[in-house]
Amino acid sequence: MMAISAGNSAPYGSSYDGKGVNFTLFSANAEKVELCLFDKDGLEQRYVLPGRTGNIWHGYLTGITPGQFYGYRVYGPWSLADGHRFNPAKLLLDPCTRQVAGGLENHPSFHDDGEMPDPQDSAPYMAKSVVVKEMFDWQGDTPPATPWGKTVIYEAHVRGLTKQHPDIPEALRGTYAALGHPVMIDHFKRLGITALELLPVADFVTEPRLRGFGLKNYWGYNPRAFYAVSTAYAVGGEAGCAGDELRESIKALHKAGIEVFLDVVFNHSAELDKEGPTFSFRGIDNRNYYWLTDNGEYQNWTGCGNTLNLNSPDTLALIMDCLRYWVEHFHIDGFRFDLASVLGRTPEFRQDAPLFEAIKNDPCLRAVKCIAEPWDIGPGGYQVGNFPPDFAEWNDHFRDEIRRFWLHHNLSLGDFARRFAGSSDFYRRDEKRPSSTINLITAHDGFTLRDCVSFSQKHNQANGEHNHDGSSNNYSSNHGVEGLDGDEKVQEQRLCSMRALLTTLVLSQGTPMLLAGDERGRSQHGNNNAYCQDNALTWLDWKTDDYGLTDFTGALLHLRQSIPALTDNQWWDDDSGQVHWLNQAGQPLTIDQWNSGIRCLQIQLSNQWLLIVNATDDVVDITLAEGEWYAVPPFAGKDNRAVMTSWQCPAQGVCMLHRS
Repeated sequence: MMAISAGNSAPYGSSYDGKGVNFTLFSANAEKVELCLFDKDGLEQRYVLPGRTGNIWHGYLTGITPGQFYGYRVYGPWSLADGHRFNPAKLLLDPCTRQVAGGLENHPSFHDDGEMPDPQDSAPYMAKSVVVKEMFDWQGDTPPATPWGKTVIYEAHVRGLTKQHPDIPEALRGTYAALGHPVMIDHFKRLGITALELLPVADFVTEPRLRGFGLKNYWGYNPRAFYAVSTAYAVGGEAGCAGDELRESIKALHKAGIEVFLDVVFNHSAELDKEGPTFSFRGIDNRNYYWLTDNGEYQNWTGCGNTLNLNSPDTLALIMDCLRYWVEHFHIDGFRFDLASVLGRTPEFRQDAPLFEAIKNDPCLRAVKCIAEPWDIGPGGYQVGNFPPDFAEWNDHFRDEIRRFWLHHNLSLGDFARRFAGSSDFYRRDEKRPSSTINLITAHDGFTLRDCVSFSQKHNQANGEHNHDGSSNNYSSNHGVEGLDGDEKVQEQRLCSMRALLTTLVLSQGTPMLLAGDERGRSQHGNNNAYCQDNALTWLDWKTDDYGLTDFTGALLHLRQSIPALTDNQWWDDDSGQVHWLNQAGQPLTIDQWNSGIRCLQIQLSNQWLLIVNATDDVVDITLAEGEWYAVPPFAGKDNRAVMTSWQCPAQGVCMLHRS
């Protein structure tokens, strides 16, 4: 065996210096840490880490090279009531490993929930950490740095986006490599999106419960290793290629002016509840990594069995290092934080929680776009509007109320205008700008746009939970026929509703987020919780008719960039001249009209633009605001410039006019 020296306490994880590898591992309560090296046949050699600096254990081995498989065995007390679950029989992944290879996603030896530690060795079945050498030629890549006011987000799943695209080589479909393919970049540019937001790409596994149903985790919100790029989307599934394939696509997207955001899951881990598998954190320092009750049980503020404790200085330091890693080594432009209220728990939610303060003060991260999903399921977990000024937030009020306005017809003009104008009731405080509201009609979690107008009930039977999973509060409408079928009149009404919803999304103040496939009328056949459907139900079908929605959406998004009131990222004040709210007669709305009047109005933006909204079931004659106006694409052809002073707006219709 080689001799191991103390090495250094930094950086995190394993780091190759050209002569050997330095290994570090945090554990405050361990009594001994063994580094375990594995050869290609699975034979194991163990080395006790000889160095300890604070709570960082470390060691250095000369002659070790990239590609080396390794793991840890950590010794310490087994005391469930005190939150300690040390068991050296369980091989553990390095929490900071940059690559994960081999092994099973689940095995009986991974489960260790008895009063005494389970003696079965998990190493033969456990995935291994891999030493990597970070080398990539970015060729002068620079971030697009799109201003928030001009940002348009496109939320997509790596596999689902391209798995069925006929114009992408079959071997690349559904992979990281396909994201930067010229066909996809052409589509993104045609649409006019400025940022591609990817569902989780960090290493994840399928929950044992889902495997019992014969299903698999598709979305990726069950993380096992936060730094490691998942091999699930690598060409050929090769672990060593995954990172560079993702980097190549990011480089190509940046060259096209498109930012890349990652959806990251720092609220829980794949170790789940006490009966879940032991992969890493639980066996390294359970008490520091997780929020525990006084008797050592897991706080389940996530609904996933455990909750990461970012109030712990050492856990916080790891997450900050992980964020910097994605920015520095993958040139990531932004993060969407899943169940982000967990990030601010101390355990009560605080705007000045340690992670928020650390991001604000970090030179690498403070320029990165941060987006919160502003809730978890714990006490006080709903925090919409309460995140720090440098965080934007998913706005479920916009989603629900705009659906209610167009599909349930039970929202007043005043409430519609409040959401259209950036939801100032939630976001106009401190230093927040209108871009703080991430406006969405749909997202990965819930109905697609087409399903919103085709189903009044969820249809999640394929998920194996007897249709009990997923939200029952969807504010959707089937327009008289449940399902995708329907006569010509029904289909025309649905198309009209989709266009109205898309128009409101794109032309509202705030940051619009479009769900991939909505521009093509994609359906999940009424499944509003397709997290376990890795199949044609969730993959975009690029061969079917898009109902003209792609051109319509693209024209809307390009139109948005022409309207200063939407891109200046400034709040609309009454005296700013940026917005005027008018009734069908072209006069300012009265209080009665705001609260209970006919649901029809004109919204004049930047003086030169006029959005007509008619959410009634009747054709309405509109006396336009002063001036001569003409309709613009996508509401009229480029050469169709009929100047008008009045407009007959169809039922449930919208139109944008420009002053000539």
